[in-house]
Amino acid sequence: MKVWKNPVHVVDAEDLDVAKPLRRTVLSKYSLIIDYIRNLSEEEKIKTGQKLPSVRLLADKFQCSTLTAVRAYKELEQEHFIYSVPKSGYYLVSKHEKKEDLSKSSIYFSTVLPDIRVFSYDEIHHCLNQVMERDRMQLFSYGEIRGLSSLIETLMRHLQDYQIFCKSNQIVVTSGVQQAVNILANLQFPNGKNTILMENPTYDRMIKNLQLYSARTIGINRDFNGIDLGALEKIFREEDIKCFYMVPRFHDPTGGTYSMDQKKEILRLAQKYDVYILEDDYFPDLDTNTRNDPIYSLDNTNRVIYLKTFSKILLPDLRIAAVVLPEILIPQFLKYKQCTDIRTSVLRQGALDLYISNGMFKRSVTRLRNIYKDRMDYLKDICSSFDSEILDVNIPDTGFFLSMRSSKPIDYDIMLSKFKKDDIIIKDIRESYLQKNQAVDLLKISICKTDNSQIKEGILKIYNYFLNQRTLPAKRSKDYVT
Repeated sequence: MKVWKNPVHVVDAEDLDVAKPLRRTVLSKYSLIIDYIRNLSEEEKIKTGQKLPSVRLLADKFQCSTLTAVRAYKELEQEHFIYSVPKSGYYLVSKHEKKEDLSKSSIYFSTVLPDIRVFSYDEIHHCLNQVMERDRMQLFSYGEIRGLSSLIETLMRHLQDYQIFCKSNQIVVTSGVQQAVNILANLQFPNGKNTILMENPTYDRMIKNLQLYSARTIGINRDFNGIDLGALEKIFREEDIKCFYMVPRFHDPTGGTYSMDQKKEILRLAQKYDVYILEDDYFPDLDTNTRNDPIYSLDNTNRVIYLKTFSKILLPDLRIAAVVLPEILIPQFLKYKQCTDIRTSVLRQGALDLYISNGMFKRSVTRLRNIYKDRMDYLKDICSSFDSEILDVNIPDTGFFLSMRSSKPIDYDIMLSKFKKDDIIIKDIRESYLQKNQAVDLLKISICKTDNSQIKEGILKIYNYFLNQRTLPAKRSKDYVT
């Protein structure tokens, strides 16, 4: 006799009775059901993606009410062990092996891609499955240019956690922050200006994108302490600055974060000289300083455009960002967006909507914040004995990367070749500078995909390389630190 059926696999009733013995003895019926379903999975009596026993069948088997069976399924669903499909039933979530494609023998200090070992792939998979059912009709249409309405409402509430208070009509969902900046670079702003100011160095892909669109860009130097505010005022006063693209916290590549006083002064100067601010706040989720509010929260003149990506904190392939715009820019922005991609993927938007609204996002962020804070604390301990005259190290409290400044310009071609032989992969950040062939004394070290043993081994090799460079050709009493 068959108890249920799905299009791919049919399970016999007797299969359900050969699961492993229950692990606990004196338990409530709903806990017994939970154990039973877990055992079916462990024994592979039910495989991933297959339909689970119906609520009625479980109620009969365990001599309990259907409400008890539903409660058990709901708990398993909250743990992302199963997922539900309306009017169909419950299914086992796929449990893919988290295989890392990076060689274990190499230390990758170059990548800023998420570490699959600490990210919840199964949770995203669960959300995508639910969206395929919940939003299936919208998947066959182009959807709203502004974004999925349910996601926009969710984002409006979610952004309040970062002190971003806005109307829902000010939020536009884009396919990543780069698309948003590309659109803004082409818009005619109310100030009628045409030059984009950027921190130098800055995120290399943003430089390439703006240059690809022939946007006129100039730079202002940024170091571990931020920018020279006097120099900023001079640029605002003398140049035709349309907007200032900036990364206020966990700056790429210095790793630095502006103080609240610096943010207030930057905003004051922008208001004084009629300049807009593009605030790329890509990592507020990992910030351990709850008082480190974005510049947007200080603005009362509609001067700041807030940019928030969800790709790095979830999956890069999601390519989802939220843009909070002054209302005067919204019509133009939507017109340009429609011309570039019609609309952002409904499937990806729906998955993000569920991920946030179901509380998965907060749990994931809390876990990641603790993981990366621990890695940074470990780094601070390792680097505490370094001579700052050899390598001046800037380590934030959390985030994905730190930076190191050498006492003299770095020959990147020689250095990268040497580190590659030692199985240490470091990013060439020369393209993070606006000026080509500029002398560079900075290194960016990403700890996204490194454990503590790799961090220690790699960082000490890097320090010793610069120690040797500093002391050659003189005789040294001690070449290495441990």
